[in-house]
Amino acid sequence: MKHVPAVLPRWIDVLLLPVLNVAMALLAAGLVVWAIGQNPFTAVQLLVQGAFGSELAWSYTLYYTTNFICTGLAVAVAFHCGHFNIGAEGQGTVGGLGVGLVLLAGDAWLAPALLLPLAIAGGLAAGAAWAFVPAWLQARRGSHIVITTIMFNFLASTLMVWLLVNVVKVPGNQAVESRLFAPGAVLPSAQAMFGAIGIEWPDTPLNLAFALALLACVGLWALLWHTRLGYALRAVGLASDAARYAGIDPRRLTVIAMCLSGALAALVGVNEIAGVHHKLLLDFVAGAGFTGIAVALMGRNHPVGIVLSALLFGALAQGGSELVFEMPAFTRDMSVAVQGFVVLFCGALSLMLRPPVAWLYGRLARSAA
Repeated sequence: MKHVPAVLPRWIDVLLLPVLNVAMALLAAGLVVWAIGQNPFTAVQLLVQGAFGSELAWSYTLYYTTNFICTGLAVAVAFHCGHFNIGAEGQGTVGGLGVGLVLLAGDAWLAPALLLPLAIAGGLAAGAAWAFVPAWLQARRGSHIVITTIMFNFLASTLMVWLLVNVVKVPGNQAVESRLFAPGAVLPSAQAMFGAIGIEWPDTPLNLAFALALLACVGLWALLWHTRLGYALRAVGLASDAARYAGIDPRRLTVIAMCLSGALAALVGVNEIAGVHHKLLLDFVAGAGFTGIAVALMGRNHPVGIVLSALLFGALAQGGSELVFEMPAFTRDMSVAVQGFVVLFCGALSLMLRPPVAWLYGRLARSAA
């Protein structure tokens, strides 16, 4: 197209284009709903009602959002350093393992005020340690971090199965899971926290981990844009050769970024193990590590954008479940397909609408001048 501006205002790239991409995704999903003989507008109404129509719906939406914030931040911090971390699934798994082992070891003799911070620290350390090996291999041996982090996802799953079956599982119990933690050795639920100030709230998985995820967003924002370390991380991601010339060691920054990424992914384990299930079990991450890739891409790897895109995916997860229940012709596989459309248009095709939007903006700017 002629007269397309080379640089667009930031609000177009950060706000308008993602909104248009989501609209395109919902339009495509609506066509699928129409093709099976259902009313797309009714489906959207049910989805929104299921995600935001009540305190119960909001609680479940924010519960899913918590996991997506954590994994989105994990992907983003590695991306800012020039690396594509595909291992948030495994890092969240091992992080949850760290949380669970600390709680199992200490819930009988440590006070919750001391035990819970130790469990969270143990989970973060376990997630960071799991990310350290791929980071070291990338920095010192040139192994591609995408390949190694994918492999470590499978290793984390295998490790969890072996420990639960052979070490942690309650003898005689057919379920592959640990015993329950002591009642006080868990994160307080939203119901308990609101109840403490006299507000009735439904019993849902939402817990204190949501606040921890928001604090992680603030911390990552401050780190990346207001510290020397954050500047160095972004410099390596933007131009590693120039950063090296300026005296920054890309190998050291690779290890730091990936360990931060692993620790952030481990917050999923904090949410699920200490906040929801209150025991160690299999597959508690449930794909959130991979969804975090789409969340980070859609959120432009910025903490604010990640919160908004995580809320969207949380609404799709919760609202899609309600939609399946209320509209039987709309199956669970189709609910996953809707999320797939969002990933497609907001990830792989995220720049598809940029040329026409830029052309229209150029026309309007010239008319105003």
